[in-house]
Amino acid sequence: MSLIDSARSGTITEEMRIVARQEGVTEDFIRRGIAGGHIVIPISPYRDVKICGIGEGLRTKVNASVGTSSDIVDIPMEVEKTRMAEKAGADTLMELSTGGDFTEIRKAVIANTSLSVGSVPLYQAFIEAARKDGAVVHMREDDLFRITAEQARLGTNFMAIHTGINWETVKRLRNQGRHGGLVSRGGAFMTAWMLHNDKENPLYSEFDYLLEIMKEHEVTLSTGNGMRAGAVHDATDRAQIQELIINSELADRAHAEGVQVIVEGPGHIPIDEVEANVILQKRMTNRKPFYMLGPLVTDIAPGYDDRVAAIGASLSSAYGADFICYVTPSEHLALPTPEEVYEGVMSSRIAAHVGDMIKLKKRDTDLEMGHARRDLDWERQFQLAMNPARARQIRNERTPADADACTMCGDYCALKIVNRHFSF
Repeated sequence: MSLIDSARSGTITEEMRIVARQEGVTEDFIRRGIAGGHIVIPISPYRDVKICGIGEGLRTKVNASVGTSSDIVDIPMEVEKTRMAEKAGADTLMELSTGGDFTEIRKAVIANTSLSVGSVPLYQAFIEAARKDGAVVHMREDDLFRITAEQARLGTNFMAIHTGINWETVKRLRNQGRHGGLVSRGGAFMTAWMLHNDKENPLYSEFDYLLEIMKEHEVTLSTGNGMRAGAVHDATDRAQIQELIINSELADRAHAEGVQVIVEGPGHIPIDEVEANVILQKRMTNRKPFYMLGPLVTDIAPGYDDRVAAIGASLSSAYGADFICYVTPSEHLALPTPEEVYEGVMSSRIAAHVGDMIKLKKRDTDLEMGHARRDLDWERQFQLAMNPARARQIRNERTPADADACTMCGDYCALKIVNRHFSF
């Protein structure tokens, strides 16, 4: 019996109890959210994971991505990135390798994390076709579904599946064009395959078969965003919206069949379109969990794109997005290092917290920090900090002469001066 089946029958599972305790809500709130398709809990029958609820009324979750490229295949480094992502506080992890032995890499990543792990089976199917037959357009449809099942049996908890790319979506892309081109790797693979073979996307045409695999292995379906904008000038265009329409319809079908489902959202969006995208996504999907990829709100800050994405992610969270994908400083430039993975997770966690202050009205920790700063209680400030070790390190490296103050203000600390004469 799937989680959705249990929720519909009125049964509260252990996973639902854990999420309720984590989030400070009732167990029945979680059960009803799962039954209605508004909350998911990625699990797997093949491995135990740190339980994590994603969806309406819950804390905004952060996903970190790791994985090799065709240029850099270093499994120990990917394992280190996996550990760094979890250490930094990521809620989930995606393994997105495009180089090396896909099975061995995924096994190593899964063995070194307690987090739910996601994947994109399409990558492996197309790249193996290129290795074997010389081009991605020679991918065999049966291999796509075989690899999906194989990855599920490795203990993959959720999968980004590019279901919304079909002939209508491709027609919208062709008719309107793009300033930034087609930047989704999965979108590019599938579009090229369709055009070369003059065939419909099998993930769309054989969606019922895909659902059989998802349900058999209790994998959460994340409807991939193959038409996402890679430049802010392409945000909210026809191809993106057409794909969202298709994915929204398929998400309803998946949920009806007892498959947990997340709907992915676009990548580069100017600030004045973020709210519209969240509203549109939530309404069209009947309030399914919304996985926002970024979003990056400007295209001209390579090297700082973790900060650019944090701006977009905080707004997305505040407006109702449930799940955000981190971005590292090396986005658009290079495969990230373990240190950049850590920084990317921290930036996204800050963004998620800022959004939750609005969406969930959760500001208790900020209030405590305000009091600790007013009282010059440095130890309490460190305890409340999102990264206590970093906060403590910075202060210790520049130790003040006056232990109550800091070297920013020194003898002229406003709080210390006022606290002598005024009691708050």
